[in-house]
Amino acid sequence: MALASMTGFARVEGTFGDYRWHWEIRSVNGRGLDLRLRLPQGFDRLEPALRERAQKRLSRGSLSVNLQMHRAQAAGTVRINTDALDAVLAACETLTATGKVEMPRADGLLALKGVVETEDQIEDEETRAALDKALLETFGDALGHLVEMRQSEGAHLAIVLAARMDEIEALAGEAGANPSRTPEAIEKRLADQVRTLLESAPALDPQRLHQEAVLLATKADIREELDRLNAHVEGVRALLSGTGAVGRKLEFLAQEFNREANTICSKSNDVALTRVGLELKSVVDQLREQVQNVE
Repeated sequence: MALASMTGFARVEGTFGDYRWHWEIRSVNGRGLDLRLRLPQGFDRLEPALRERAQKRLSRGSLSVNLQMHRAQAAGTVRINTDALDAVLAACETLTATGKVEMPRADGLLALKGVVETEDQIEDEETRAALDKALLETFGDALGHLVEMRQSEGAHLAIVLAARMDEIEALAGEAGANPSRTPEAIEKRLADQVRTLLESAPALDPQRLHQEAVLLATKADIREELDRLNAHVEGVRALLSGTGAVGRKLEFLAQEFNREANTICSKSNDVALTRVGLELKSVVDQLREQVQNVE
């Protein structure tokens, strides 16, 4: 499976006998696979099979699934829910006792949700099973269209992420070639620091000052951070060229990129190197935002 986004939409229609319906699936970012179903009354029996099919096709994403059912012919019975009607009438009597409202008419009462119930009748279990099969088949079609759209979005994301890797690699190279990291520049900077301290405090031990300056320069070296940046770039490129759901791995690497960029900025003792570090942080922030949408 190629790189896939977690954003997508699909709509599929279906028919069976005098039934017609359509599935709508909307998908957005999610830490795991979250499936929220809106099914007509009486069709909750499909939920286990729907979840099973979604889990086979998708790894991550927050999905809203809506099934709209219509019947071409009126086939069912209508009955009054007497319990609900009695509860409404009791509430009405309480209100009318205040003298502020009048008792509602019958058409108003019957329009209230839950007072009138329609019971659709399916002739037999065989017909019900055939209808369920048709519904699940069209749901599978909708999932297929959703996967295609998510993969199409993923192909675009892969291009964007590859461009971010090129930028990070270029900035790491620029930081590595910064003149402040040459042995000559480091030696001069150390000598200037020791000279300045001795001028301000002649009693200080020049040898000890030199040792401390060397220690500080060693701590400020960014060679390891640059090596890790380049290793992370190769890691992301390997994930982009591979298969399967890689979103979580990309999120982890984005955090690692951010850690190295922050360390480079904190260690920088040169204006140009600080500028590179800040540019690197900007690119990494873009990367972190984009990988949030990868499955």
